[in-house]
Amino acid sequence: MNIQRNPTRAVRIGTVTIGGGNPIAVQSMTATSTQDIDATVWLVNLMHEAGADVVRIAVDSKKDAAAVAEIRRQTTANLCVDLQESYRLAEEVAPHVDKVRYNPGHLYHHEKQKPWQEKVAFLAKVAKDNDIALRIGVNCGSVDPDLKDRFPAHDSISPMLESAWAHCRELDNLGFTRFCVSLKDSDPSKVVEINRRFAAERPDVPIHLGVTEAGLPPDGIIKTRVAFEQLIGHGIGDTVRVSLTVPNPQKGLEITAAREILSDIYAGRVRSVVNFGDGLNIISCPSCSRVENAAFVELAQQVKAMTAYAAKYQLTIAVMGCRVNGPGETDDADLGLWCGPNFVNLKRGPIELGQYPYEDILPRLKSELDELIAQKSVVN
Repeated sequence: MNIQRNPTRAVRIGTVTIGGGNPIAVQSMTATSTQDIDATVWLVNLMHEAGADVVRIAVDSKKDAAAVAEIRRQTTANLCVDLQESYRLAEEVAPHVDKVRYNPGHLYHHEKQKPWQEKVAFLAKVAKDNDIALRIGVNCGSVDPDLKDRFPAHDSISPMLESAWAHCRELDNLGFTRFCVSLKDSDPSKVVEINRRFAAERPDVPIHLGVTEAGLPPDGIIKTRVAFEQLIGHGIGDTVRVSLTVPNPQKGLEITAAREILSDIYAGRVRSVVNFGDGLNIISCPSCSRVENAAFVELAQQVKAMTAYAAKYQLTIAVMGCRVNGPGETDDADLGLWCGPNFVNLKRGPIELGQYPYEDILPRLKSELDELIAQKSVVN
């Protein structure tokens, strides 16, 4: 297939360059505690050996940041740090990584009196001083609340776009151009729409593509494939990630799945668009170092197996692994679970239903699911 790529500028991330007509890079993210240096290095190297061009690590504390320096010494992979809520940690990790990813929706958590523009200026200076790249990572579950309030509740795309465009303009004004953008949602159709609209406005900015919380294979691979076919097939996308809920030893599957999708797209082996409006839709995050209980992955698998009887009903169940994005990213699901260290929080839409021990959550979830099915049956 002859694909005319968008004319994005080139952005170097360690030994790999994205945009500027370079091959589409493949990324993944660790799912270990960053402070567990041995486990994190093992997983970084596993994904690097599987073919990952960039591996992302989450940093949410000074202890995490200190661990990154030692992780750097034990791997040759191109490393990206995912800043959670403390943007100032960028200064501590920047000497040891190749890229820093920040979420505009999280910049308000610290130093709330300070304008976000000052925080972006700090990040740009840190990146420039350390010769690294930045990624503006906009996520459907953690949009800047000020922007979110300006749009109708049903419009989740506009605040994400406005956030991305505003941060691009701010970096432009600072004279910093070594950045890319990601705009992620768990709905493949929204991923397609938002990235098309962003690329139409900013064809110069490299884009990282992904369907967040794509879920368990093979469903998660199919959802991601559909979005990638429609975007990459039209020249949009410079780096990608396939986000899957799998145990750590299987994390290399994210890399091989991405490579296969890219190979198929360029060979013209594409599928017709899948309609996700028919039947039960289970979304789950890929697991990362924010996850506070490894039982989350097993829980996601149990939810999929337990709810198989509801396959014909048009409902969405979300299973999220952490407190950072979990609360927001479950709001749009009919039933949502977000996991803490000892309890699972159950939601019905945005309404909190309570916390339940891991061993008790499945019967409680089934009860709520049966009630929703009964309501649908009465309506039909």
